[in-house]
Amino acid sequence: MTTFRTFFRLMAASAILAAQGVTAQAEFAAVGNPSPAVILFGQSDDGGWSQSIDEARGKLEEELDLRIPMAEEVPESATAIRPAAELFIERGANIILGSAFGYSDTFKELSEQYPDVVFINPAGTTNGDNLKSVYGRTYESQYLCGMVAGGLTESNKLGFVAANPFGLVNWTVNAYLMGARQVNPDAELTVVFTGAWADPVKERAAAEALIEQGVDVIGQHDDTPTVQIVAAEKGIYGTGHHRDLSEFSEATQCSSIWTWDKFLKPEIEKIAAGEFEPAPYGAFLSIAEGGTDIACCGPAVSEELEAQVMAERDAIINGKHVFAGPLSDRDGTERVAEGEVLGDGDLWGMDWFVDGVSGQ
Repeated sequence: MTTFRTFFRLMAASAILAAQGVTAQAEFAAVGNPSPAVILFGQSDDGGWSQSIDEARGKLEEELDLRIPMAEEVPESATAIRPAAELFIERGANIILGSAFGYSDTFKELSEQYPDVVFINPAGTTNGDNLKSVYGRTYESQYLCGMVAGGLTESNKLGFVAANPFGLVNWTVNAYLMGARQVNPDAELTVVFTGAWADPVKERAAAEALIEQGVDVIGQHDDTPTVQIVAAEKGIYGTGHHRDLSEFSEATQCSSIWTWDKFLKPEIEKIAAGEFEPAPYGAFLSIAEGGTDIACCGPAVSEELEAQVMAERDAIINGKHVFAGPLSDRDGTERVAEGEVLGDGDLWGMDWFVDGVSGQ
């Protein structure tokens, strides 16, 4: 199975090759009436990653007038993934939607075995004629939530609870502080990595430790709403990840949210029409393309601050790059020269932090 570190190496290499102009393969044949099915890694009501995909499934059912069956809690093991996918295919599914990087190898095997079925895998790494892996540019939405954090803090001390110090997490940490400093140049950020994507006990301990250090706004890149719940208990503000976590906590003033339906609806329509476009190195989705967006803003956010956030959102949609030069890391090493932007390969391989980020 693909390991996490292999995942990030693959994504970095894929982004570099894509930037070199590698073109897509031939279009996939039309499937006719689309019949999607969803395989979820976690519980459909986990409050985070899996629920965001399942909520998109519900929206797609309504918007496309389809019934889309779902299997949940399918672990990242071929012995679990394959029977779930094949049962759906036997029942007529011609589009299989996954939900985990650990599905990558099995989805690749299945796509070769079932060439008349299209496979789409959020957070995957493998691609082919009828297989596409997708992920979102979460640094865009976290940058915007960082602006909210920077505008709300009174201590200038921001906290961030994250799972693992990998590229796609590090870019959210960096973007969060960069957004904060857009409205508050004095903001500082302390990050704690729990080493787990979904561990409420570790997330609570990390959040409480940060608050004891004087943090008065706290963000996150992990899978449960625990950090937001702790923020409410301690009387500080927070920003969420994956979904609008204000449903769990009155502390939450902004959330980086997945908008999978915005990408999947036109994608399914293309598949049905025979216009599916393979992406040899996957799809890396911006806010405009249906990656992530923000749920903003909470009652503590002033009209002026909200207007600033939304103006930056418009700028990003219109092409602004968060990681534009000149940009150096916290050790003073230049990472992006003036007039340039950070390439996708460097984003996936990000192993550095901007000035103002502390902690590990």
